[in-house]
Amino acid sequence: MYYLAQRLYAPAFFFGFIGTALFLVANQPSRLWLLIPLFIVAVSVAFAAEQLMPYDRTWNADQGDSKRDAAHGIVNETFNALGLCTIPALAAVMPFKEFWPNEWPLALQLLVAIVIADAGITLAHWGSHRVSALWRLHAVHHSVTRMYSFNGLMKHPLHQTVEAIAGVMPLLLCGMPIDVAALLTFAVLIQLLLQHANVDMQLGQLRKVFAWAPLHRFHHMKYGTAGDVNFGLFLNLWDYLLGTNFDHPRYVIGTKDLGIGSQPDYPRRYIAQLLAPFKRPATTPSPPLPPALRDKG
Repeated sequence: MYYLAQRLYAPAFFFGFIGTALFLVANQPSRLWLLIPLFIVAVSVAFAAEQLMPYDRTWNADQGDSKRDAAHGIVNETFNALGLCTIPALAAVMPFKEFWPNEWPLALQLLVAIVIADAGITLAHWGSHRVSALWRLHAVHHSVTRMYSFNGLMKHPLHQTVEAIAGVMPLLLCGMPIDVAALLTFAVLIQLLLQHANVDMQLGQLRKVFAWAPLHRFHHMKYGTAGDVNFGLFLNLWDYLLGTNFDHPRYVIGTKDLGIGSQPDYPRRYIAQLLAPFKRPATTPSPPLPPALRDKG
């Protein structure tokens, strides 16, 4: 049973919740509010799975970061909700709105939105590891020393804005309707829960396709530029194209591997993290890559 649960959890969670969201909305924007309780159910399922089949049992313990991560999540998702409210007005004035395929089935419209948004967000993420000003904002997310579902929402609001603009602006220019935008936002949240999940999931060949936790954990390595890999939000496709795909199925990522190696004393409190990008950081040499990570033989 445990063997089956390991292999079914990620695809069942991803396609199950997104499929349910599509069914509930079904081209009726008046039902978009149903995505809120559905997301609460998804968070509950994610937390339950982390208790029942954890990847690292110690990551389930509060390290003085739960309230901070909750604050990040509440603030960032409030901004997301406010942004959704502006979409009807924005869509009315966008220059290329006639290009949006409104006649397509809603599921296909969402698929197009996910692929395009994923490309933009991935490029913004990739650039955030190369442009100093963006890295300072993005470093908030990389300061985590445990990975669990909810800290996928732990981002500096300014960096979330950068990624949102990169991912959504091309879609808005083409007149993406509010129901697709809301479903896209929901899909991103579901993916973030999976990408950072402390669940002992086994993906098989899906490991080569989806940017779920077993791949994304390597992105949080603290060893200098070793974590400049696996930037994709939904798909690994963009990392294959960028040459940044990395996998080591036999290596077990632990707390010892996570964080910002050059900033081991990165601020841990919410307000301090909001202010950190605007202060000169105190840095030290990053620790070396462990031999076990260098050897993929």
